Amino acid sequence: MVLVVRGELRLTAGKAAVQVAHAAVMLARAARSRRDGILEAWESEGQKKIALVVETLAEMQALERKARGAGIPTVLVEDAGLTEVPPGTRTVLGLGPAKASDIDRVTGGLPLL
Repeated sequence: MVLVVRGELRLTAGKAAVQVAHAAVMLARAARSRRDGILEAWESEGQKKIALVVETLAEMQALERKARGAGIPTVLVEDAGLTEVPPGTRTVLGLGPAKASDIDRVTGGLPLL
């Protein structure tokens, strides 16, 4: 599972952590409903999660399209706007769970958060 944060938002560490957690929960729920065994495999392998960063919404959207085109599950977290950003701001793109090699082909060049 990879969680990609929008760097341009300059979220505090706590806010970024919460937004990443939202994405992880959303991905796990979606995987559970697919019943394809991916969630169970991810859980049995330690539930690996990596946080990365892109600078802009445009980069995040391009990454989402690339991931979807590769068949990788995605979610977008939209903030409620109660603290640091306006309502509806897209803060995090979540990818997976999926094979690390598949996700690496999409996100391998991104820096760690």
